[in-house]
Amino acid sequence: MKTLCFFLIFSLFSLLGAQNFWNTPPTSVPKKPVKELTFIAYFFNKAVLNNIYARNDFLKGQVVGRLFGGNTTNTSSAESFYFEQRLLPFFIYQPKLFDGRAILRASFEIDWTWGDASYGVGGNFGSAFSADQVNLQTQNVELELIPRKGWAVNLGLQRLFDTPYNPYRTFFETMTLTGYRLAFWGSDAVGISVRHDRDYSRFKAGYYQLYENNIEQKDDVVLWELMAEKDLTPTWRQGVSLWYVQDRASGEGGVSILGQGLNSLLNDYNGVFRFNTIGSQKYKADIFWLGTFWNRNAEYKLDRLALGGFAVANLGKVQIQTADGWQKLADIAGFAANFRCGYRYGQTRRDVFEADILLSSGDDNGLQDKKYQGVITGNTWGSPGAIFISSGSYLLFPHGNVVNRYLALVPDLSNMGRGLLGGTLNFHRAFIPNKLYGKAGLAVGSAFSAPTGGGNLIGYEANAMLGYQAGVFMNTELHAAHAWLGDFYKSRQVNGDQPGKPHNPWTVFLAFKWLMF
Repeated sequence: MKTLCFFLIFSLFSLLGAQNFWNTPPTSVPKKPVKELTFIAYFFNKAVLNNIYARNDFLKGQVVGRLFGGNTTNTSSAESFYFEQRLLPFFIYQPKLFDGRAILRASFEIDWTWGDASYGVGGNFGSAFSADQVNLQTQNVELELIPRKGWAVNLGLQRLFDTPYNPYRTFFETMTLTGYRLAFWGSDAVGISVRHDRDYSRFKAGYYQLYENNIEQKDDVVLWELMAEKDLTPTWRQGVSLWYVQDRASGEGGVSILGQGLNSLLNDYNGVFRFNTIGSQKYKADIFWLGTFWNRNAEYKLDRLALGGFAVANLGKVQIQTADGWQKLADIAGFAANFRCGYRYGQTRRDVFEADILLSSGDDNGLQDKKYQGVITGNTWGSPGAIFISSGSYLLFPHGNVVNRYLALVPDLSNMGRGLLGGTLNFHRAFIPNKLYGKAGLAVGSAFSAPTGGGNLIGYEANAMLGYQAGVFMNTELHAAHAWLGDFYKSRQVNGDQPGKPHNPWTVFLAFKWLMF
């Protein structure tokens, strides 16, 4: 596989190096001097009051994953109050020599909880008295080469989003409403991707090295990607995709002490199905996702009605190494689907009513029948590796306004392999167009496979938000949400090993955000 990858990349670079491929017009003198260096930053600050905390004192800084999961998060009758802060700086360099056809992008992340630590080293910490914490995290360092009109080659550490659109030339909200809405892949990965964007169609192919581990051994995790989308009508877009993960790492590498892969502790953190029967044995997995996605006027730009969704079949095979050689552990055969619809009843993008339905298959007997009938997402290899944050929920499903604590009752589409039938209803209103706005929402979720001692109902949620836009891309918002846990959490398997149902989670936070450029 690596030989094939090397051949493809070598061929690509050879093609890019050919002088006639760059297709530079002989009189391509820009009317205005090209701006070589651009700085963009996103600042986010929030004050949080809730009843959620991590029981493990060592889990300060970043806490990611499933509420009541392996991250030891829990709810109580007491309140937690804290401030969090994030800065995401972007630097974009376009040398005049290439007239905008070669671009270097670098983006970073600086996060902390106010008063966390000082004079130390490590991400997601800082700002305690005297400051001076080393906490700069690298998100992206990548080149974009544009050899011909409509073509782009992205090389390096880049965004891995499960939509067909260019993540560096598309608003983030668009990425969360199109394709697979980041429910399968929504993170950063190193690799090479080639895309061709035409007026009425677009195509993307990519190779990503998720984990290299030992360079002399075949112990890598790699992802191959193919996506294509075509405009069938002026409003309807239909796409198809294929992903393939070749996992030969047997859990080696990964996030801190959690590891990564099918048998890792990371699955317990992220609310993903864990292949416990693998244990410490070596395994190899070949996993495919074949899907289709669609949207009609996803952001209400053409008329009042918006539709969207996806359907995915997740297939594959897992083998373990025994004394008799490689033996099949399980086949993978799951599916997932989403349907979203919305109606803009008023003047602005914030005058809408939206409904979202989410479905994934579940498995009620683990691997006893040598089949896993749930789905797998990027959360098996990353933390987080997939982020379905556009449902409008805050506690039942994850929300995007987070810094160090990205938590939800169902942070992953697989719902620990138990499957999911859930949905949200959201009513948005702009009280003063483009100035004062609000939202009220409901969410509910149920598992297809109930845990021992528990039922199927995960819970339901009510939430609300009031926001004020002080300037261009500068907003202050007050958010509140309360979830009522269902009988699913009577089970000690999923409620953090507690004798009864935990306290219902709730949160209130005041957020200030500014996209500056």
